[in-house]
Amino acid sequence: MNKSAKKLLIIGFVWPEPTSSAAGTRMIQLVDLFLSKGYQITFSSAASKSDFSYDFSKTSVVEQQIKLNDQSFNVFLKELNPEIVLFDRFMVEEQYGWRVQQECPNALRILDTEDLHCLRSARQQSDKKKQVLDLFSDTAKREIASILRCDLSMMISEVEMDILKNQFKIDPSLIYYLPFLEEEIDLQVVEKWIPFEDRADFVFIGNFLHEPNWNTVQVLKTKIWPVLRKRVPNANLNIFGSYASQKVLQLDNKNEKFLIKGRALDAQETIAQHRILLAPIQFGAGVKGKFIDAMRMGTPSVTTSVGAEAMKGNLDWNGSIEDNLELFIDEAVKLYQDKNAWQIAQQNGVQIINQRYSAKHFADQFIQKTEKLASDLTAHRQNNFFGQVLNHHTAQSTKYMSLWIEEKNKR
Repeated sequence: MNKSAKKLLIIGFVWPEPTSSAAGTRMIQLVDLFLSKGYQITFSSAASKSDFSYDFSKTSVVEQQIKLNDQSFNVFLKELNPEIVLFDRFMVEEQYGWRVQQECPNALRILDTEDLHCLRSARQQSDKKKQVLDLFSDTAKREIASILRCDLSMMISEVEMDILKNQFKIDPSLIYYLPFLEEEIDLQVVEKWIPFEDRADFVFIGNFLHEPNWNTVQVLKTKIWPVLRKRVPNANLNIFGSYASQKVLQLDNKNEKFLIKGRALDAQETIAQHRILLAPIQFGAGVKGKFIDAMRMGTPSVTTSVGAEAMKGNLDWNGSIEDNLELFIDEAVKLYQDKNAWQIAQQNGVQIINQRYSAKHFADQFIQKTEKLASDLTAHRQNNFFGQVLNHHTAQSTKYMSLWIEEKNKR
């Protein structure tokens, strides 16, 4: 192990599962980025591993199981003494941030938001209750406080960057846009795509622990597919996703050609077999990994404005964006049957990946940003006085709640 290498500690909400969720893919991209720059990485989590947790044994990453509300974490932290600590979502920062502050006050603290939880939650409530969107919830108070306590928060969506700056008045120096980090699609990749004639059926894919995905499948089942299947009678709609519960499985209906397939062993290969990805997403936040996978495999998609949010910039979508469900169905039929429109959509996807998600546009600049912050941390923190105030008070309140739980657990 390189003694002089900079040490990065990642505290995971879960052990990453890149085959189950976009969040897992995002985390592995970050790990690979820091590894490529020579960092010595320790990945820790209090969660249990699953059969689908990423296998770090093929890398130099050290795994560390940790406990909630336990002094053993402080001992581990002090011994490791990392230069950078990366929190995987704000709930993790709430749990461990004060301990990091106490044991490693000079470590750069980075928050990976994944998506703005308060935005996703507010949209879900707005959709459910048919009310005006209200961002200023208790979740928002917790999440914004976490962003203020950290030195830098990674954002995957430019829309969410704007919400933080304009709605919540977050200083731009505290947030950083870092999208999915993808390899560019070149001619060799395109030549391997399965052609239009050799593909069949519609597909949806998504982790069912994620409420927007479950809601989308309900929309497909009740509002989209009953009409769409009559217009494309030879097609199936295949629903893939990890952690499908009984309520999902019972939607399977062979007579209707609405088929619940369960977990896809390889999301990209699965999407690649199909002609169209359907995703009438009604609420959510962040950026959807399913569309990145679809673009990479040359599979056009039909989605909503929420589904495609912050993904295409000024470019054309790799398919159609339509919120009116009748028009959504029209677009799905057209793309399924019109080879020329389908191929144009494919090329739109290539442009989006290569111009907006190419790792070479973002990776080095992000590392430079973190290293500059780490070298000038005192000045950066003085400019974020509200963050210092929150750290001071949170360290007291959260600390004593956690210590109380710790004592209680000893009995």
